[in-house]
Amino acid sequence: MWGNLHTHTCFSDGSDLPEAYLKEAISKGFQVLGFSDHSPVPLDNSFSIREGKLSEYCRSISRLKARDIQVPEIGRLDLLLGIEYDYIPGRTVSVTDLRNSCGFDFIIGSVHLITGTGRDPVWFIDGPNQELFDAGIRDVFAGDVRCAVTAYWRQVQQMIVSERPDIIGHLDKIKMHNKARYFKETESWYIALVEETLELISQSGAVVEINTRGLYKNRADSLYPGPAILKKMLPMGIPVMITSDAHRPEELILGFPEARSVLQSIGFRSTWLLTSGGWKEIPLDSFRE
Repeated sequence: MWGNLHTHTCFSDGSDLPEAYLKEAISKGFQVLGFSDHSPVPLDNSFSIREGKLSEYCRSISRLKARDIQVPEIGRLDLLLGIEYDYIPGRTVSVTDLRNSCGFDFIIGSVHLITGTGRDPVWFIDGPNQELFDAGIRDVFAGDVRCAVTAYWRQVQQMIVSERPDIIGHLDKIKMHNKARYFKETESWYIALVEETLELISQSGAVVEINTRGLYKNRADSLYPGPAILKKMLPMGIPVMITSDAHRPEELILGFPEARSVLQSIGFRSTWLLTSGGWKEIPLDSFRE
């Protein structure tokens, strides 16, 4: 079963209209395609749905959902309306309010913008600009790396507990621009933060995405989350799903074979995918190349 639930269109920071991703999904034999553009945030940025455009996004995807879309040799394609929720404490709307606004099929909860300790600073940890990451540690957290990284994990934890999204997005994204320059993922304080977060995820029942974008964009040496975290997740029974975090139609399945291989090597035997009928468990050995 092919499917991808982490997909960005030109409504946020993707390259094309939803129809282009749908065409690509049909050509790849998808059974499920979920759209998840970035939710609006009350800060000037170049990546999220603009204020006032959320309804237009929802209407656009809902019109596509109403169509009977058939995939050769597969059958009907499940099209789902989702969103990637950017959680900023005290600034973004709640997941409940967001869900009620459009009746989303799923919500991915992610942290890209971290509140700091100063008057009104926000640290942006994503995007291609490594200098912004470095500047955030220097300017938002006064150069205190451990304080900055801890703030990331605490914000993820707060999102899990207070907002309860269906899916946790790119769990250890904090490592992307680090490149072993500021902290090591083997340090005891870092591991403790990871373990605290995984316990909260386990209690919440959320699914953790295995995000391949860092690999195929050459921005990370491993998946989000990486093997060390996945090894901790396996005995905890935390469900996972493979996503590509596609920003272009041709990215819809990039990194899927690599992700499957990593999961199998760790001991995972299945992944999960949301359909119109609910979550489905999929044996990893049934994934087609």
